[in-house]
Amino acid sequence: MRIAGEIPHPILKITVLQMNNRYVLKLEANLLEQTYKFNEDDNLRTFEDVKKLVDEDFLTECIKRFSEMNKSRGESYNRNILA
Repeated sequence: MRIAGEIPHPILKITVLQMNNRYVLKLEANLLEQTYKFNEDDNLRTFEDVKKLVDEDFLTECIKRFSEMNKSRGESYNRNILA
């Protein structure tokens, strides 16, 4: 696996990895991670192609998902560790 590039963002760390004819789009925030995998094909062949996937709608959904993940993590911690 090699790093194909990083996409700048003020809140998230976004890294694009390439391995075995597949791109892996990794988003990180607050000790949480989301990973999306895409097969290379005729329409998705370069880092620049992967960058096109990361539009405002996609990022909004990812940030919302991070919020939900953080809530679930906190609730589980409170319920199972602090209780």
